[in-house]
Amino acid sequence: MEPDALLLGSTYRTGRQHEIWAWMREHAPVHRHEPGAFPGFWSLTRYDEIKEVLRDADAYSSSSGILLRPLEQGADPGGGRTLALSDPGRHQALRGAVANWFAPRALRRLAESMERTASAIVGECLAAGRIDFVTDVAAKLPVEVVCSFMDIPATDRPDLVGWATAAFCADTPTERSLAHLEILEYFTDLAERRRDEPGEDLVSVLTRVRLDGELLPVEDVVLNCDSLFVGATENVRQTLAAGMLALLEHPAQWELLRADFERFADPAIEEILRWTSTGTHTMRRATRPAELGGRAIAAGDLLVCWLPSANRDGAHFPRPDVFDLTRAPNQHLTLGFGPHYCVGTQLARLEIRAILREFTGRVGRVALDGAPEFLESPVIGGPGRLPLSLSRSTPEPIDP
Repeated sequence: MEPDALLLGSTYRTGRQHEIWAWMREHAPVHRHEPGAFPGFWSLTRYDEIKEVLRDADAYSSSSGILLRPLEQGADPGGGRTLALSDPGRHQALRGAVANWFAPRALRRLAESMERTASAIVGECLAAGRIDFVTDVAAKLPVEVVCSFMDIPATDRPDLVGWATAAFCADTPTERSLAHLEILEYFTDLAERRRDEPGEDLVSVLTRVRLDGELLPVEDVVLNCDSLFVGATENVRQTLAAGMLALLEHPAQWELLRADFERFADPAIEEILRWTSTGTHTMRRATRPAELGGRAIAAGDLLVCWLPSANRDGAHFPRPDVFDLTRAPNQHLTLGFGPHYCVGTQLARLEIRAILREFTGRVGRVALDGAPEFLESPVIGGPGRLPLSLSRSTPEPIDP
């Protein structure tokens, strides 16, 4: 077995990653990778060690970056500056500033418009008959939702959808980098305008954040907007796409959900999150010496937590390689754990529910219309393309 293959994009395109993680959980659950194209780091593949690291933000810092980066790319520019890449103190201040946007009361107000958007998306797909689920469904709802939070004009949203898609799915690193620069430039202009003329949107809230008595610099506002936008769109998009593929590959589970959506929706969403685990890893830096899985960790060491591996750990998930919508309990780590538990977790669940409700209620037949194409990335997993054919369950009324 070759644990270093986890750093190759081809591993994820061909689906070998789960085979490698299974071997590592048994034989090398805390494994040292020597420096090369990437800095030296430890791979963590078991649930217990990963949960321990995520729980303790003092011993395992996020401030130098949470994604493994090639050495040639240098340090993460968001290190110590964004919500996801900051430690206690700054992290609490930033999280407190945005938390109300993801609170249950705010999400209840959003639910009706989210359901209308999901209905319109699925209606367009049914009219077309043949779709790419990734671009025609999974990419649209989360972008519309986060753009409404940020009060982004409707005319700008197609550009953001295109840039966000290219930032993860473009064929070359250059194309992905250019798309990300477009997103940063857009939010730079938006943040400057909102600081001069603030509204009641999420961007304006960030422009008013004060740390140590000083307003958050515009560059930090931009980095936080970028992090929230990408996190709220790409992870949900890939979870929806990979979840739909899982349902198609397990038709008995799909029929179970169709037969009684209200009963099975919540456990189905949790199992989709566990099974897909589209955020492939998160990284921490040890702030002091520690021991994990019998291995000595030095202060300053990087630890890469492979979340999909934790979610297939048989010590915590009976029959971990079975996709089971009735699984309970299901305490997966897909959305993190501890202080950095995903701030948008309930929003993500609502978005997945809205699309599943429309598909189970209105789509009579759904089938693959070609081979799925998978992303080649150790950062985010799932289909980059998912061609489907659809038909209505019953004829829908025609507006007079």
